[in-house]
Amino acid sequence: MLDPLTPGAPVLIAGARVTGRAVLAALTRFGAISTLCDDDPAMLAGFPGVSTVDPSTAIQRIGQFALVVTSPGFQPSTPVLAAAAAAGVPIWGDVELAWRLDAAGHYGPPRRWLVVTGTNGKTTTTSMLHDMLIAGGLRSALCGNIGDPVLDVLETPSDVLAVELSSFQLFWAPSLRPEAGAVINIAEDHLDWHGTMADYTAAKARVLTGRVAVVGLDDARAAALRNSVPAPVRVGFRLGEPAAGELGVRDGLLVDRAFADDLPLLPVSSIRVPGPVGMLDALAAAALARAVDVPAAAIAAAIESFRPGRHRSEVVAVADGITYVDDSKATNPHAAEASVLAYPRVVWLAGGLLKGASVDAEVARIASRLVGAVLFGRDRAEVAEALSRHAPNVPVVHVVTGEDVVMHETTGVSVTRVKLVEHSDDAIGARVMTAAVTSARDLAKPGDTVLLAPAGASFDQFSGYAARGDAFAAAVHASVR
Repeated sequence: MLDPLTPGAPVLIAGARVTGRAVLAALTRFGAISTLCDDDPAMLAGFPGVSTVDPSTAIQRIGQFALVVTSPGFQPSTPVLAAAAAAGVPIWGDVELAWRLDAAGHYGPPRRWLVVTGTNGKTTTTSMLHDMLIAGGLRSALCGNIGDPVLDVLETPSDVLAVELSSFQLFWAPSLRPEAGAVINIAEDHLDWHGTMADYTAAKARVLTGRVAVVGLDDARAAALRNSVPAPVRVGFRLGEPAAGELGVRDGLLVDRAFADDLPLLPVSSIRVPGPVGMLDALAAAALARAVDVPAAAIAAAIESFRPGRHRSEVVAVADGITYVDDSKATNPHAAEASVLAYPRVVWLAGGLLKGASVDAEVARIASRLVGAVLFGRDRAEVAEALSRHAPNVPVVHVVTGEDVVMHETTGVSVTRVKLVEHSDDAIGARVMTAAVTSARDLAKPGDTVLLAPAGASFDQFSGYAARGDAFAAAVHASVR
């Protein structure tokens, strides 16, 4: 079969959105003959002069291609990809393509890849890492599931890549061997895509196949990977006292005993991300930075100036003694649990799409922090059922669209009605969030935190987690004027 990276090789690009554009640009640079495939004709229309096909035609012609490069969200069962696999055509993701092109020297000397994954905290950890690398005098590019696609940043000279990768991206990048990789934690998420926890975990573990493997020891699933991966250097991090080969916390300081005998890195008090999750993210980032010899002073300086991104434990207002926090990025139960545990008394705004994950265990662990809950979105009933089991005395409000009112009026909880519109979009999402914030304000008392940490994805009522967070902030600002 023709080498798919040989100039003139015919390559099918599955998906004509942001990732597809990056793949097309890279393949064009190296002389591949690319064909774009998407089930949305409007997306294909945005590529004048480029060969395009619909999925049915691509399947008929699949044997003509030397390679398929897929957008990461497509599952193996997607018809085009299933046809390629049956025909023996290699299937790569954009990260796999970037890794192979970079390793082969197509963009100059290969970069050192530092890769972060996990169910919760990937973006904050990767951002912290990038800042540490810059503070340490390295030319770092922030990329992957955050910022720009890896293929795009390879065009710019850099020494090291701070790469956030999702389980989808890792599934389609089997050759990836980073300089160092970290699995922060593993909890139920995206089981509707992967099917089983074992498959989800296996995808995450692909970041641990390089020189240095870093795992969160306070997370049982992540910790279990430490002794089962091929990396010659295996490092753990924990909130407690670190043993040899670990980073941890002692006397209010983050300490490195993996890459030094006993090196203090920074005071816990300088970490601006609240709660244990902030310390864990900083420890993971520091472990990866130390893997490429970033000095302690640079790590401390980076954390001192670091601020979390939008919709990540972002305080949007303080009024009448109540703090309103937007953590819309908490799109799975594990992330929501970590968010709630950062505050002593919480009115919890939750709901959305759980993506096959159970919320029961997480609700049990946060029940003592809850003074109220306001639920919305498609899977809110699952959250309500967990609350009824583990926090039966916590008042619960359902914000429902008109067609769902009858179902919940028999549950004995308070119901707020929001008139259903024809389509679920950001307009109805804004109305749902306005009702949710109003209800939360009524439940809260001075000293409480009204926390948007939904535990689910946003696409049932919003265009994305950012739109959901923006709607929360707007509703808060309107409510506390």
